[in-house]
Amino acid sequence: MAGSVETSSGHVAVLGFPFGGHTGPLLGLVFGLARKMPGTRFSFFTTSRANRQTFSERDGNIPGNIKPYDVADGIPGDYAFTGNPHEPANLFIMSAPENYRVAIESAVKETGKRVTGILADSFLPFAADMAEELQVPLVFLWVAMPHNLYVYLFLDEVCRISSGGSVNGSSVNVIHGVPSIRVEDLPEGVIEPGDLEGCLLLDILDGMNQTLPRAAATVLNFFQELDPTPLSSHLLSKFPSFRYLGFLTLSLPTPRKGLQEETGCLAWLDRQEPGSVAYIGFGTLAVLGHDELFALAKVLEHCKIPYLWSLKDNLKGDLPAGFIQRTCGHGIVVPWVPQIQVLGHPSVGVFVTHCGSNSVYESIANGVPMICRPVFGEQRMVGRLVTEVWEVGVRVDSGLMTEDGLIRSFQVIFRDERGRKMREKAQALKELVKAAAGPEGKAAEDLKDVVEILSVSSV
Repeated sequence: MAGSVETSSGHVAVLGFPFGGHTGPLLGLVFGLARKMPGTRFSFFTTSRANRQTFSERDGNIPGNIKPYDVADGIPGDYAFTGNPHEPANLFIMSAPENYRVAIESAVKETGKRVTGILADSFLPFAADMAEELQVPLVFLWVAMPHNLYVYLFLDEVCRISSGGSVNGSSVNVIHGVPSIRVEDLPEGVIEPGDLEGCLLLDILDGMNQTLPRAAATVLNFFQELDPTPLSSHLLSKFPSFRYLGFLTLSLPTPRKGLQEETGCLAWLDRQEPGSVAYIGFGTLAVLGHDELFALAKVLEHCKIPYLWSLKDNLKGDLPAGFIQRTCGHGIVVPWVPQIQVLGHPSVGVFVTHCGSNSVYESIANGVPMICRPVFGEQRMVGRLVTEVWEVGVRVDSGLMTEDGLIRSFQVIFRDERGRKMREKAQALKELVKAAAGPEGKAAEDLKDVVEILSVSSV
């Protein structure tokens, strides 16, 4: 990548992990860096599908020093899937190192600029080898909450305590002063592989202790001001390269106006009473079964709760026959919403969520209480933080949405004294986040450090 390649300005290779909600926070971080480093080129590498989803919403709002490049997804053209849900990710991971190298070579050739730094999702550990080969600084991004990260960083101790019987298999306390982890809330595969047997992502997570220290910095998608002090202090004592940059999806520009207006959801919200609407959204991967979708629809109809439901068209068949037509007077079902703008709308009074980290962050930043229905992975731990640490939401009974349980949850949020207190706490967290995101917050200080790290070899 050397030779006659220009070296007078920076060129950061951004390596995205194309599954779940990973590319949004990464792009939010790149937007923040691009504004601080206008002379640096940021080449954003991920699969064509992920690039379309990530960039298409923001056409016309992308700084000129950011450009996406497609990386092969690793799936052979004649490949016959066996039905294993981990196959797409496994195939991608196995071929990722070489596919990223090929894409980066192409970008270097096109731009005439050698790579001077690498910014990578922490689920792509080979980036450490690549940075060492190129002799450039590396910054990793951890997308999920730091509470999930510390499970993997101290995995041996978590497994030892949980299997030793000292806590009766119910909870694990690794760091004094940090809320205990309930074993049943741990992500799948942490204690026993189970259905995740053969999932290559588990190997990556198991190796975090060896991978993250190889980076000049690891960015956490979180505000340090929201962290329980013992956890933050412990993580920084073990990994002083950690940097807290806040809720990164909040740095993304708003979706283009035409896309916002496409479903009419914001205009519909304008016609509703303040704090009256239940916004329902379960992200891109969390899929609920027919019975739960049916129960939620029945409660919304029976209780006449104003609702905005983001639901893919292929799942509408799981709703009761005629539900959309019968409830059109007090609710709408749409295939997509600009979630940050929806959660910031004064008509929204509760967010029914799967507790993905990005969704919870966006709800907290807008002061919206939550009804939590975690589905998999980190979501159960996140739901516990929402309901028992921050106390800004309720969790559906028995972990599944039933008519009776949902009615109780909506009553708590909209009618009970507990709901009033949750709204007050949600507003307090909103103000805390607002201050933390300001010029005096830790995020602003840590962003300067990351800019300095990525600027070193471009001077």
